[in-house]
Amino acid sequence: MKRFLFLLLALPFLLQQYPLVAQTVSGIVFHDKNGNKQQDRGEPGIPGVAVSDQVGVVLTDAEGRFQLEATDLFNTIFISLPDGYQGDFWQVRAPELSFPLRQDQAPQSFRFIHASDTHVDSLNLPRMARFRQMADSIGAAFVIVSGDLIRDALRVTEPVARAYYEMYLGEIGKFSMPVFSGMGNHELFGIERDKSLVSEKHPLYGKNMYRHYLGPDYYSFNFGGLHFVSVDAMAYKNLYYYGGIDSLQLAWLEKDLAVIPKDMPVITFNHIPLVSPGFSFQDFENDDFYGPSLLNINGKLQHRHIVSNFADLKKVIGGRPYPLALSGHYHAAQEGYFVGAEPRFAQTSAITRPDRFDFNGFPVRSGFTVYEVSGGKVVKSWFVPLNLKQ
Repeated sequence: MKRFLFLLLALPFLLQQYPLVAQTVSGIVFHDKNGNKQQDRGEPGIPGVAVSDQVGVVLTDAEGRFQLEATDLFNTIFISLPDGYQGDFWQVRAPELSFPLRQDQAPQSFRFIHASDTHVDSLNLPRMARFRQMADSIGAAFVIVSGDLIRDALRVTEPVARAYYEMYLGEIGKFSMPVFSGMGNHELFGIERDKSLVSEKHPLYGKNMYRHYLGPDYYSFNFGGLHFVSVDAMAYKNLYYYGGIDSLQLAWLEKDLAVIPKDMPVITFNHIPLVSPGFSFQDFENDDFYGPSLLNINGKLQHRHIVSNFADLKKVIGGRPYPLALSGHYHAAQEGYFVGAEPRFAQTSAITRPDRFDFNGFPVRSGFTVYEVSGGKVVKSWFVPLNLKQ
């Protein structure tokens, strides 16, 4: 993770300041046995790895090589990390790319952590330090952070937003295990009604600042017989964000799932929940600070704090095993499910302060959720309070 952070900050730019053009991207995914980031003699290519530009999906051939006709829509190329390997999974688009991976075979049984709403700023650094210590003590194989990674990019200037993003990168770079991040509403740069401080023409506007620092806003990876999908459930229009998954992403997901076994369990993670018990407490009024809860999007009412088109996502996943749909946003750990059906909808609490608060009469603790997997199945989960006073 530390090498990954160094490469991120050392790049002269991550987002091109001119219109992208469609181009052919070629490259290789290989087993980097000596860790020098170069393919040396005796370091074989890895076949069957999915490579994408967030639109198309191709597989590496028997020698680990790929050729992708990249569109003009996105500036990153990423791989779906194959089971048993770890490494940097995305790069800024270029005509020729290589993805060096280290072998890291997942054990039969392992634990992973689902966290959310870290809202990294200087005041939350002690909470992040405690979080890292607890992740180590639990022995997590990896950590998922499902959005609201930084304090805010909605209603701040570019230098402030950049500082928060760089602080977040610094913090996750200190973890001893991989950290997989997802897009939240506070990662959107300048999408906050009259409170926005930047022009819509700013090159980092909207999701572009997230992509600049963290790469694709939706992607997938494989670990321990499970297929994890980071879903971007943030939509926006006319400076208002709301919960939604666009058709381009759904089309990508269909291609992504087409290259994995049909019986491979899928776990999704995103920020705004797909289904939520806490939604019952959401009002439908126009709050002076947060704005309206309901938006009229193309003639259809959408709620800003629940994903309006989960049915479309569920249709793409189809009959595949779908044990978990992970999310955050409400800062309150909660779960729900339809009896006899998948998935289990699990929102975790927040890492950010306060350590304890009241959510509509329910006591809430800051913390995260641990999941235990054995034989490709989620067999156990429990909530871990951070237990760190202000």
